[in-house]
This record gives sequence, C-alpha cells and structure tokens, in this order.
Amino acid sequence: MNVSDKLVEILEKEGVTHVFGVPGEQIMPLYKSLSVSKIKHVLTKHEQAAAHAADGYSRATGKIGVCITTASPGALNSTMPLATAYKDNIPILILTGDNELEYRGSDYFQSTPQYEIFKHITQRSFNPSKGEGALYSLKTAIYELKNIPRGPIHINLSKDVLLDEDFEDSLLCCLFGDDLSNIDSAQELIDNAEKPLLILGAGAISEEKNILKIVKKYKIPVTTTLHGKGIVPEDNPLNLGLCGVRATEQGKYALENSDCVIGLGIKASERTLPEIPDNFIHVNINKRILTGNCPVYTKVEDFLSKIKFKSVNWIDDILEYDDSYNFDGLDVDLKPQAAIKRILDKFNDNIIVSDAGSHTTWTVLLKKSLKPRQLLFSGAMAPMGYGLPAAIGAAIATDEKIIVINGDGDFQMNIQELATLRENNLDVIIFVLNNSEFGIIRQWEEQVYGMMPYQVELNNPDFVKLASSYGIDSVRVDNLDDLELLLDKNLSGPLVVEVVVDKEFIPLP
Repeated sequence: MNVSDKLVEILEKEGVTHVFGVPGEQIMPLYKSLSVSKIKHVLTKHEQAAAHAADGYSRATGKIGVCITTASPGALNSTMPLATAYKDNIPILILTGDNELEYRGSDYFQSTPQYEIFKHITQRSFNPSKGEGALYSLKTAIYELKNIPRGPIHINLSKDVLLDEDFEDSLLCCLFGDDLSNIDSAQELIDNAEKPLLILGAGAISEEKNILKIVKKYKIPVTTTLHGKGIVPEDNPLNLGLCGVRATEQGKYALENSDCVIGLGIKASERTLPEIPDNFIHVNINKRILTGNCPVYTKVEDFLSKIKFKSVNWIDDILEYDDSYNFDGLDVDLKPQAAIKRILDKFNDNIIVSDAGSHTTWTVLLKKSLKPRQLLFSGAMAPMGYGLPAAIGAAIATDEKIIVINGDGDFQMNIQELATLRENNLDVIIFVLNNSEFGIIRQWEEQVYGMMPYQVELNNPDFVKLASSYGIDSVRVDNLDDLELLLDKNLSGPLVVEVVVDKEFIPLP
C-alpha cells in the first residue's frame, strides 16, 4: 500500500462517495487508487467546473465537496472557484498533484508555487513533504471541514509523496478552541433588550430547528443574509426578509430601531450591514471575520446552548411598515422578471441554482424560501459560469431535480459541462434567459458612467441546436404563453430551455 491508497481509504471511511476532477500526470497515482475504490469520480471537462461542482455539492447538503486536479495547468484553473468558496465559507476539499519534491521552487516543466498561491484563497493549504504529512493533512482537513466549516482546504501532493510506501499512519489531534470571553456581555445585552433582532447567515443553517423554536417562543423578529434564506420560512411573519443591500423596508426599520442585534453565522460584510451597530453580538466560527464590540468566537450551536432569551413584543410595530414588493414588469411579455417569476412559481419546492448577473438579482428578490439550501449561488465573489457545474454537483449530492436560472453570457462560460450533465443523466433543467447581452454591465455603463453600450452585445449561438449536439433535449420559447404551456408539462432533465427575453434594468439597491 502506498500513500495514494491510504488517502483513498481515509476518504472512503469518512463517507466520501463522489469526487469531481480531471486527471493528469502528476496526480495519476491518486487516480490509480480511485479506480479500484468505491468512490465515484465525476469527470468534468474543465477544472474550474470540477471545483464549482464540489461547491454546489456542499451548498446543497452541507457535506464536504471534493475535487481533484493535476499540477499547475489543472490546479490553477481551480483558483477562481476556490476563491468563490473561500469568500462564502463553503467547506470543500481540493487535492492537487505536483511534480516531485526535488523540483519544488524550480523552473521545471509545469512547476509553480501552488502552495503559496492557494494559501491566500483557502482556510488552510498543506504542502506535505512525506507520506505521514500527507495522511495527517487529509485527516486534519476532513475534521475541520466537518466540525469547523470556514471554507475550502487545499492539500498539495507531490507525485513521489503519493507513491511513498514507507510511511506511518499518524494519529489525529485536532481541537476547536473557542473564545467565550464575551458571553456574559452578550447575555447582558440580551437581558436588557426590548427590541432584539436576529440576523441569520449560512453559518446558522445547522441550527435551523433550534432557531425556529426560539423565534416562535420568544417572538424575536429575524432578517437573513442571501445565504440564510429559509432558515426561518419566508412565509413566517417573524421573518422580515433580507438585510443588507437588498434589505426590505421592514428589515431596515428593524435594524435601525433594534437595541440588540444578534448576528448568527453571518459575515457582517458591507453587503450585510451598512455599519456595525454598537449593540451588535457577532457569533461565528471564523475568527478572521469577527467584528463589533461583542464578538463571540464559537459555534452557533454552542452559543445558543449558553444564552437565555426572553419574550419580546415589538413585531407589530415592524409589521405596520408597508413591505410589499411592487416590481414592474412581472406580467409583461417577455421581461426577464416575468419569466423568472413563473419559473419560480412552478419549481418553488426545488433547489434553484443561479449564476451571476441581472437574472440573479431577480431570482433572489422573487424566490420565497421555505427551508434553507433552496437557493444556491455565489454571493461574495459572483463569478460568471457558476450555475451549470454547481447544479451538477447539487444533483449528484441530492439525487433531486435541480433548476438552473442562467443568463446567456453565464451559460457560455462553462457550456462544455453539458457533456458532463449528459454523461451522468442528471435531472437538471437549465433555463437560459437570452437577451443577447451582458445586461447588468450595460446598466452600469448607461446609468453610472453615462456612456453608450460598449462591448456588451453577444452574438449568441443557437442554444437549442447546441444543446442538441450534446444529446440533450432542448426547446426555445419567446413569449409568456408558450413558457406557461411548457411549465404546465411534467418536465425532467437533462433539459435546456432557451427563453428569449427583452433587455431590462434591475432595481438598484
């Protein structure tokens, strides 16, 4: 048995059932071990897609998404999706191959300082020089990804380390050291509060049931970040909707008038809080992002177990504010928001994957999540090309029907993954909103810079023929009536639906 065999054995024991990747020379020993394992390898057509798929796998389930690449050309293709996962604190594991140890730091073929590059876009980057170090790195990574999910972890594996047969299987010694020094201050703020407000982020999803009990029992209003949607169902009157740049009027009022703001598992970035309140309690397992006068470095679960809440009664004051969305164009043939609304109405119980651009704004504003993990997209990095590969990962993780709402520009960023979709025969339906432009960039050009549209028009291919060339069923609609007729059918994937839409501005924050 060599190190590669042992690494795969550890992954199997830890419950890893799928990995995403593209093989190459330097990572070949690991692929040889995978080929005789129970783990299913999903061959993507680009390393960027492999990492996005691992990201979607993790967002859909909370489990560890795993991707594998070879050395520099393959590894560096994964940097953008890794940065995406890093910005959104998504627990994925990336294993990269590398040349033999003697060539590290040299100008040898396909050698780059991978460890140095990856350590800036991951929570941890390991660069083991011995077999024992490789095994310890993997065990540590899995422990932290499962118990302290703060973002991706990278392990750089030289070919000779993978082939090493002279190693010892070291024991794991990992502990999470929290800091509860501010817990008494947090309790005092809560005890004195008459108008507390919870802000829920993705880091609170694991405590969904407990949080819902607390909210119902003590009548504490909540707002959520984009990734915290659905922790408290959005049809619950205590859920005031989004906070931050897309905050509802009720959410804004609650934040401005609250005497104790409690952020559970949120980043508290500029897109979440316009400014940090003096009475802000920030609970997070990521010490790097903690802020405010009362930071608590611990798990949401542990914080809630140590804090006592009391009943409050200020929700009626908040609900007096008219908070109804009055978006224009929801019934106009064929505004993108009109199409998106009908797609969401049809597939409200399904996982929705969005990409980046104007369609994402409409999707976020119109989607009502009744449980978490129903809306997957990149919030803090927002790369184009996320939607299709992330949907592949989500479909493999959940074995459910996944709906992608995509723009025509986004779709073409990773369009080669239609082949992966077909090969795995996944129940993924992709709605491509085709307005033949980078719409949100045009809006910036015209409204912010006062310029004529420049380099935003797209000379698109025939998406129906293109999807058909991959062996995927496809259809085009160019009016609301035909879209509604299509949605009335029992649709299943793989399926590409091209929806021809008008040019449109998104509502600005």
